[in-house]
Amino acid sequence: MTDPARLMRFVLEMRQAGVTDARALSALERTPRTHYAPDHLEGLALDDVGLPLAHAQTMTKPSIIGRMITALAPESGDVVLEVGAGSGFQAAAISVIANKVVTLDRWNDLVVAARGRFGTARLMKTYAHTADGFDGWADEAPYDRIIINAALEDFPRPLLEQLKPGGVIVAPLGDAQNQRLIRLRNDVREDLGTIRLQPLERGLGEAPPAA
Repeated sequence: MTDPARLMRFVLEMRQAGVTDARALSALERTPRTHYAPDHLEGLALDDVGLPLAHAQTMTKPSIIGRMITALAPESGDVVLEVGAGSGFQAAAISVIANKVVTLDRWNDLVVAARGRFGTARLMKTYAHTADGFDGWADEAPYDRIIINAALEDFPRPLLEQLKPGGVIVAPLGDAQNQRLIRLRNDVREDLGTIRLQPLERGLGEAPPAA
């Protein structure tokens, strides 16, 4: 159980870090990051730091997640595709607002772990799949909103094709050193400032087990 005073301090730290959108703050507050953090790092879960995951992946620091959710601006009826599940924390936070969240990761063990956390948290409309994020997940398309938790040169065509007309897609665009958070809607690009996330890698990190 999260200490209420520590949680209050966490929310205040998010505000101080520039997360001021009320729905994004509420989503972070209502999603226990300790539940998604690696067991041996639970004590750092309510600090504004990234945490290491398997395969040299990172659990993004919460102020960046708050910024990403603010940029995505999900609505209550939305179906959202997330590329880069990681620990599952951001998908869980988005699910506080949206109707359904489909999240992808190239590493099957991360997907299995995220699914388990979603189940424990009783997030019945949050789904994790092992997939190449560049290809998206056509089975549930089209999506109202798509969010990519890694940097790439430009929005992949398969993801644009899986976005509903008038939908929103958000991603860090650029190279490893110089990235901008870009929101695209109706062919109009908005530059939401500098950001730094790991590059998006192609292919599966490992083959999922046979069904």
